[in-house]
Amino acid sequence: GARLTAWELGGEGVPYAVIADNAAGYLMRRGEIDLVIVGADRVAANGDIANKIGTYEKAACAFLNGVPFYVAFPSSTFDPKCPSGEAIPIEERDAEEVHYVIGQDEEGALRRVRVTPQGAQARNPAFDVTPAEYIKAFITERGLCAPQEVSRFLA
Repeated sequence: GARLTAWELGGEGVPYAVIADNAAGYLMRRGEIDLVIVGADRVAANGDIANKIGTYEKAACAFLNGVPFYVAFPSSTFDPKCPSGEAIPIEERDAEEVHYVIGQDEEGALRRVRVTPQGAQARNPAFDVTPAEYIKAFITERGLCAPQEVSRFLA
């Protein structure tokens, strides 16, 4: 997560800022983000990727604002048998994670608090798919490659 990434970037002398998840589009539009680097949990043969939920939104904002969007992953993440993002199953997690938060009260005791109305429906997809056309390049231990070249590059 952010803690490890920030530590590693700082250790390499790379300027960075940790931001709230939903601030990315605003900051991109203002020209305050130079580039985006995300990971991937799975890479399809056509260059589509699956990653933590919200990655697609960041990629779309980057694309619309002319911000280069890179995906870093080990070559073992590439799945040549998966033709495209459409073939990647998306895990749906328990809706309770959306309905409730856990935090400390004034006395320091942990409390579980419902933050949605009773009867409200909730969805909790764990991943989303980002299409290859939103991705500038892949960063792997073998070097950089365009998403459209991933099948040949990692073969």
